[in-house]
Amino acid sequence: MASIEPSQRTQPSTAMLKDIPHCVARALQEDIGSGDITAQLIPEQQQASAVVICRDHAVICGRPWVDEVFRQLDSSTQIEWHIDEGDSVSPNQTLLTLRGNARVLLTGERAALNFLQTLSATATTARHYAEACLNSPIKILDTRKTLPGLRLAQKYAAAVGGCQNHRIGLYDAFLIKENHIAACGSIGKAIAKARELAADKLVEVEVESLDELHQALAAKADVVMLDNFSPADIDALSSIDLGATKIEVSGDITEEKLKAYSHAAVHFISSGSITKHIRAVDLSMRLMD
Repeated sequence: MASIEPSQRTQPSTAMLKDIPHCVARALQEDIGSGDITAQLIPEQQQASAVVICRDHAVICGRPWVDEVFRQLDSSTQIEWHIDEGDSVSPNQTLLTLRGNARVLLTGERAALNFLQTLSATATTARHYAEACLNSPIKILDTRKTLPGLRLAQKYAAAVGGCQNHRIGLYDAFLIKENHIAACGSIGKAIAKARELAADKLVEVEVESLDELHQALAAKADVVMLDNFSPADIDALSSIDLGATKIEVSGDITEEKLKAYSHAAVHFISSGSITKHIRAVDLSMRLMD
């Protein structure tokens, strides 16, 4: 299978990068609390080296978070990375070497590996999804189904894996769903209200039938999300005048289903699996001396 080249990956936003120090500080506080009492078994000034090894096939993501963990604990810690962000690695491959205070290395181990194993898992899943539609103009999107507190981190990882980001939160785009439509009275009224509130924001509507699709098209939604549509209904799009509206497919999108949709007349496919159906990459850190 062809692979996603670095130039094809979405670049992380400034907001994503600015979130890293805060994200790491929270992780260290919840882990260290009043102090790492086990690390105090080691002489205070003892120096050591350590390596981090990956035990899985994976796409590695999370270098900035690992760097920040040790920067906050002791900025004199030396980190030598043997791979680049977004690289594919094999089992038993060494990812990085650490040199510094032994207490610091062991205190930062779990927080650093937690970030690395989770973001690498997200990037790995994203890479599978992106490569499934590599020869198609369809863009694969993530969702807001992220781990609490790791929204921007997982969005970053999805981009490193080769997918694109859907809206970041509830503030940067409208996504009108069934309950919004019911409360507003109709799809047309909901879209009109959205345009009135924030004319510069993208307006997307989730629909559950072809009749609702036509209502959304008539109201000139920017994007229409087809939720759990059958392949036959999606095939019917080829005979519908979409105008300037773009089409997104969503709902239980697996890697297998991606192949079936890869040549459909749609613009986007979104999947929560990229961020929530992940298995942490198996990593280990070993002191060398």
